Amino acid sequence: MPSRLFPEDQKRVDEYLSSPVHQVKRKPFKVWLLLSAILAVVVGMGLLARFLATFVQI
Repeated sequence: MPSRLFPEDQKRVDEYLSSPVHQVKRKPFKVWLLLSAILAVVVGMGLLARFLATFVQI
């Protein structure tokens, strides 16, 4: 997709974005860590719900 900016403005934007302030080094994204955290929360809330259900009389 072509830029909608004038070439001078695009050059300034590119220089701004390539400055060291905007070059943050990040750790690689760990999918399995996220999935295990979600699974732990779901299982934990399920166990909590079952525990609390033992105190409820219908």
